[in-house]
Order: sequence, then C-alpha cells, then structure tokens
Amino acid sequence: MDEERALYIVRAGEAGAIERVLRDYSDKHRATFKFESTDEDKRKKLCEGIFKVLVKDVPTTCQVSCLEVLRILSRDKKILVPVTTKENMQILLRLAKLTESDDSLEKVSEFPVIVESLKCLCNIVFNSQMAQQLSLELNLAAKLCNLLRKCKDRKFINDIKCFDLRLLFLLSLLHTDIRSQLRYELQGLPLLTQILESAFSIKWTDEYESAIDHNGPPLSPQETDCAIEALKALFNVTVDSWKVHKESDSHQFRVMAAVLRHCLLIVGPTEDKTEELHSNAVNLLSNVPVSCLDVLICPLTHEETAQEATTLDELPSDKTAEKETVLKNNTMEYNGMNMEAIHVLLNFMEKRIDKGSSYREGLTPVLSLLTECSRAHRNIRKFLKDQVLPPLRDVTNRPEVGSTVRNKLVRLMTHVDLGVKQIAAEFLFVLCKERVDSLLKYTGYGNAAGLLAARGLLAGGRGDNWYSEDEDTDTEEYKNAKPKEELLKPMGLKPDGTITPLEEALNQYSVLEETSSDTD
Repeated sequence: MDEERALYIVRAGEAGAIERVLRDYSDKHRATFKFESTDEDKRKKLCEGIFKVLVKDVPTTCQVSCLEVLRILSRDKKILVPVTTKENMQILLRLAKLTESDDSLEKVSEFPVIVESLKCLCNIVFNSQMAQQLSLELNLAAKLCNLLRKCKDRKFINDIKCFDLRLLFLLSLLHTDIRSQLRYELQGLPLLTQILESAFSIKWTDEYESAIDHNGPPLSPQETDCAIEALKALFNVTVDSWKVHKESDSHQFRVMAAVLRHCLLIVGPTEDKTEELHSNAVNLLSNVPVSCLDVLICPLTHEETAQEATTLDELPSDKTAEKETVLKNNTMEYNGMNMEAIHVLLNFMEKRIDKGSSYREGLTPVLSLLTECSRAHRNIRKFLKDQVLPPLRDVTNRPEVGSTVRNKLVRLMTHVDLGVKQIAAEFLFVLCKERVDSLLKYTGYGNAAGLLAARGLLAGGRGDNWYSEDEDTDTEEYKNAKPKEELLKPMGLKPDGTITPLEEALNQYSVLEETSSDTD
C-alpha cells in the first residue's frame, strides 16, 4: 500500500507532494531490510519513477527525499536488475559530483545530495553484478579518486569522504583489476595516505615521525569513520605488496607505516571505535614490507630523554623483570628507542587473547605482525622478549598456568585451531631466537612438541635464522631448578620396543638403517 501511494504521487504529483510522500515512506521504512515479495513489482516501478524525477529540475530537498527512498529500496537485490542501467548509474554519478570536471565543492546545500547519492551507489554496487560491471565501464574508481582530491583537506565534508572511501573499498574488494589501477594508474597509495594524515591532523617532526599529543582530545566519530574506511581501502590497494621493487615504493610504505604508528597512539570516541580503528591499522601493517616497519620505533626526542625516568628500583616488585625498560611520561622506552607503538600492539594482542573467540580473524593478524617485526628488527624483538618472556622466576607452576602474557600464549600452543597454535608457537620461538633450549625453558616440552616436530627439531638445535647473541638471562631460581628438569626428558621407542631418551632412540634407528643397507 505504501509503494502504491508513493508511486501514484511520484508519477503525477508536483515536487512538494513528491517530497512529502517520499519523506513519509523513508521515515516508515528507515530500518527495513527485508521486503515482502508480493510488492516487488511496485518497488521496481517506484525506483523507475524516482529516477525520472531525479533528471528533472526539482529542489534539493526533493532530490534528497528521492535518494533516501532509493537507498532503502536498493537493499533489495531482486528489484535492482531492471533499474541498474548505464543511464541510471550516470544520473547517480552526476548527483554525486563523480564527473571528470574540475568543479570545486563550494555549494554546501548540495552536500546532502552528494552524500545520499554515494550511499545509493554503495548499496547498488554491493548488491548488483550489473552495477559492478558498469562501474568498470564508467571508470568509477578514477572518478572517486578525483572527488577525494577535491575534498581531502576539507574537514567539514567528512561524510562525503567517508562514503566515497566506502565505495572505493567495495570496488577494490569486488574487482582485483581495480586494485592494480588504484595502486599504479591512480596513485591510490599516496592519495589514501594523505586522507589518513588529514583525518589524524598529523604534524610531522621528521621524515617519518609525527608529533603525538597524549593529552589531546579523541578523534571525532566522523574522523574515526573516515579513517576506518581509508584503512580498509588501503588494505585492498596494498594486499599484494610484500616486496618493494623501487626506492619510491619503499618511501611511500614508510610514510604509510609512520601514519599507522600515529594511528596506534591515538584513540577514537569510544573504546569499541578505538579497537576497530586499531584492528584495521594492524591489518594494513600486515601488508607493509617488513623492511619498512622500522619506522614503528624511533629514537627518543631530546624532551623525552630529559624527562625523569622511572628506574627499576622504583618499579613494583612484580615488574623488575622489565630489564632496560622504563616509563617516561607515557612513553615506553627501550635502548634509547620509543616503543609506544609496539607496546600498543602487544596490549592489543593480549586483549584479543582475553576475548577467547574468533582467534583466527582477530588474533592471528597481530601475532603474525609481531612475529615478522621481531624476526627482522632486533630492538623490537628484544623489547618484546622482555615484555613477554621476562627472566624466569616462577619455576614451580607449569608454563601454561597463570595470567601473564607468556602463560596465555603457551596455552594457545595447544589450541584446536592449527593456524592459531602455529603462529603462537612461532612468535615465542622467534622471541627465543629460534633456540630450542630457550623455547623449552619458557614453554615446556609438551607445549612445544608440535612446532619442534614440524621443524625437525625434536632432538634440539635451532632454527634457520640468525640472531645476535644476548647475555645470559637465567635467574637464580631457574639455575637452581634446572638440574631437576632432567626428570622430564623427551623419550622414544628403541627398535626392541623399550623406552629410552629420544636422542638415543634416534641414534639406534640410524645404526639399524646403516646395517640394513649393507645386507642383500
């Protein structure tokens, strides 16, 4: 009945009446996402009628009402086939200012029309394969980038940027060809990075360092949403960027990583929005070539160095394991380097562990990122080693028992999800410089057996990567308890079926094989 009345007015009424009836329809169906199949034909005709109104010279308020209803109706995939035509797509592109012209965005009265047109395009492109194909034909990605360039430094048009970026994300998600076009032809990497700089109001103090105001206000909801959409679009643009081939690429990725470092050190309007913001930053950092992640840490400034440090003696007794780590006015410092961003990543990882669900989607990206950072950058590895695997003092409880980060990660080493337990074990193994004896010291043999078996290291040794030698970190408690570890040894079966230490069993099998090869 609603569609029938609206359709009658849209076909025969004047602009004021059309605006009123469509506003009533929009108010009533604003939260409607499932539609009755019996009215499907009426909704199709209503869409067609709305497009006919949009090509007329009607007031802006009437255009907005038309677009609001079109956005609601475009949630229904079944009605989009007959209305998703090249002509209708071009009508929406024109209203959204997605043209090749250099017209600036000066008329504030047009902004609601632009935003609603972009929202309609997001729904239609997402729900219609025909619209997706037409987007390629109409070169929509280039038009979206052109609109972004017009508004990248204009903070009062965040809604336009937000839905422009969302549509760009959808296109690059649905079409791999558009990712390549964005990356190279349209220079999407520097463009989207600049959008993030604008959202975060970044002030550069050095080539890859930005000023952080720890006492500044949180991001506004609009700035946060805009940044999240830019991060998602950048993820698609850089998804195949593990290798850097040119110096200019390396510079661009370092700039982006520096912007992401800034992102990790600021907060959104709510805790949930902050987590969403940081989660997307983590995902994008996973696409950055590991050689460019060195900008996540930086030398302390003169001001930070001059501040009074909290010495180890002043730390609580349960924090004495944080060797060489001090707190300087909200700054995590290690070996003269600012480790704030790494500390945020570590806290983010622990929160994801504590959630206890969706480990594969929520936890493995940050664990993989920290593993690669630790493998490639010595200062990051040493800092994380001190935080995650401090000198061992509790030698009475099993490694998986307790509430420390080490205990939580060790428990993950026997998780039912193969991918989760592999990356958790790999992270700890890298922190131990891929030394089997060090890993067993912190995790126990049973927890580490899966990784060691996969690496062929059940009998001991170390991994393939080279790490610098550190000083001995064994505590007196561990040194006293170490001889008692002989009570627990990896065991194996001898050829005669009896149990013996694993190394001896392997040797006996080797001798048996040599003997067998000499016989006919």
